[in-house]
Amino acid sequence: MIPDQIPDQIPDQIPDHRAQIIAMLRSGKMIHIGGRPVIVPEPRKSANSPSRGLAIKMAAAFVAIYVIWGSTYLAIRYAVETIPPLVAAGIRHSIAGGIMLTWAWWRGFRPTRQQWVAGFALGALFFLIGHGSLHWAEQYVGSGLAALLIATEPMFILVLGWMMGQQKISVLSALGLGLGVVGVAMLTGAELTVKGSSLWGLLAVLMGSLSWSLGVVVSPRLKLPSDALGRTALPTICGAAMLLIAAGVTGEFQQTHWSSITVRSIFGLGYLITFGSVVAFTAYTWLLQRVPPALVATHTYANPVVAVILGWLLAREALTLRVVLASVAILGAIVLIRRGERAAAAKLPERVPAIAEIETSEKCA
Repeated sequence: MIPDQIPDQIPDQIPDHRAQIIAMLRSGKMIHIGGRPVIVPEPRKSANSPSRGLAIKMAAAFVAIYVIWGSTYLAIRYAVETIPPLVAAGIRHSIAGGIMLTWAWWRGFRPTRQQWVAGFALGALFFLIGHGSLHWAEQYVGSGLAALLIATEPMFILVLGWMMGQQKISVLSALGLGLGVVGVAMLTGAELTVKGSSLWGLLAVLMGSLSWSLGVVVSPRLKLPSDALGRTALPTICGAAMLLIAAGVTGEFQQTHWSSITVRSIFGLGYLITFGSVVAFTAYTWLLQRVPPALVATHTYANPVVAVILGWLLAREALTLRVVLASVAILGAIVLIRRGERAAAAKLPERVPAIAEIETSEKCA
C-alpha cells in the first residue's frame, strides 16, 4: 500500500528546473515521489534508441507500480477477512522487511544505533499507524473507497508542511485543498448519519493517511541510512515488530482461528508480501534510475482508479455516481496542488538548490 503523494516535491519542478534536477539526481540525494521518499542513484547511461527488451521491461515495471500497487487494497480486504488486521499487517511487513534487510545486509549494509532509532520512529508512523489503521479499516470499508481516501496524502503533506513553515500554499494549491475536502466529504458524508463501523473505518483510513504524511514531512530530520534498500528495510521491519506487539496486546493472536483461515486470505497476504512489497518496490526503484521521476509519480493517479475498478469488478463494491464524482474531485485536487507547487517554485527558483541540500542520511524509502 502502499498503497501503496507533497511539499517541495522534486518531480513537480522538473519542467522548470531540469538542469538542477538532473544535477541533484546525479548527486544521489533523497527526493519524494508520490509520498514515497527514496534515494535516486545516478542513472545508468542508455543508448539513444532503447532496445526492444528495455522497452518491454519498462512497460512491465509501469504495469507493476500502476496495477500491483492499485490492487493491494483489494488484497488487504481479502487478507483481513479471516486474519485479524494487525496480525496480517505484522506478518506481511515482517517477511517483506526481513527479505529486504537480509538483502541489504548481504550487500554490506550495517545499521547504526541512530539509524535503528530513526527506523522505529518512521516505522510507527508509516506502518504501525499508517498501515495498521488501513488493514483494520478494510474490515468495514470497501477497498476502492480506502484507496481514494489514502490519495489525500498530498493534501495532508501540503498542510503539514505549511504548519511547520516548510511550504507556502499558493492559490492553485488552496483550490486543490478545497476540492479535495469536497471529495472526502462526498465519500464520508453519507456515513455521518449512520451509527456503524463503516464511519469509524473511513476515519481510520484518513488517520492512516495523516500519519503516513507526517512521516514524509519529518523524515528529513531523522538519521536514516544512505543505502536505499536499508532505508526501506529498517522502518519496515521496525513497523512490523510494533504491529506484532500491538496484535499481542490487543488479543488478536488469541482471537486468530488458524484452522479457519481461508485460501483467499492466504492468497491475499501472500500477494501483499510478494508482489505489493517486493516486486512493485523493485520495479519502482528500477524505473527511477531510467525515466524522469515525474513520470514515475503518475502511479499516484493510477492506483486509486485501479483500486476502484478492481473492487467493483472482483468484490462487487458499489460504483455509484457519488464515488465517481468524489474520485474526480480528489484526483483533480492532487493535480491542482502539484501545479500550484510548480508555479510557486517557478517564482522562487533560488529555492531549488535548498531542496537539493537534503542530506542523504535523512530520508526513508
